[in-house]
Amino acid sequence: MTGKVLIYGGSGGIGSQLARALHAKGYGLHLVGRNEEKLAAIATELAATTTVGDVNDANLFSRATQDAGESLSGLVYAVGTVNLRSLGRLTESDFMADFRVNALGAALAVQAALPALKKCEGRASVLLFSSVAARQGFTFHASIGMAKGAVEGLTLSLAAELAPKTRVNAIAPSLTSTPLVESMISNEKMATAIAGMHALERLGKPEDIAALGAFLISPEADWITGQIIGVDGGRSTLRARA
Repeated sequence: MTGKVLIYGGSGGIGSQLARALHAKGYGLHLVGRNEEKLAAIATELAATTTVGDVNDANLFSRATQDAGESLSGLVYAVGTVNLRSLGRLTESDFMADFRVNALGAALAVQAALPALKKCEGRASVLLFSSVAARQGFTFHASIGMAKGAVEGLTLSLAAELAPKTRVNAIAPSLTSTPLVESMISNEKMATAIAGMHALERLGKPEDIAALGAFLISPEADWITGQIIGVDGGRSTLRARA
């Protein structure tokens, strides 16, 4: 079974790569993103429809769902932030901004798409994104760790509520080479040091995340729901060699 998948963050590193993986499986796509030029380019490549907008705009979610069509077989919320500051430097606005983009946006996206997901001929699938930082304590990650922890709670709650008609899972990556973290990995020495913190001794690639994401959206994962799965080079469970 294929159908249409609505992807928030469809013009970003992980979102666009996941769109390509789903296109290869025969899914129709509706992509949502802020950058109209990038969105148009990947939409042309993948014969996708689009909605341009920012997830900080609460009206975006109903508009994107309406643009996507009456029935959806999948929803992906691949939107996030990287805001690494010490607790003393974080403001209330920082916490609220990270929570809104990562957790509240995910909830509103699913809420708006729910009628369309219920019209899926088979079992629909929702994919959210957490982070290795939600389960491991990292310095300067208080705001993003809190926001991604909320995503994990949302994943479990929605998986219970929407079963058996809709499956809900999340992927929790470690640092992945995307434009979002370009400033962190542009320094080769720093990138090498961070890679060395992983048992597999490299940073993640969008393709690593997209491979699992496409599987979780597809009927091949029909008996998987309520799971937060790490794609993290072993960082969440293994200690790198000293």
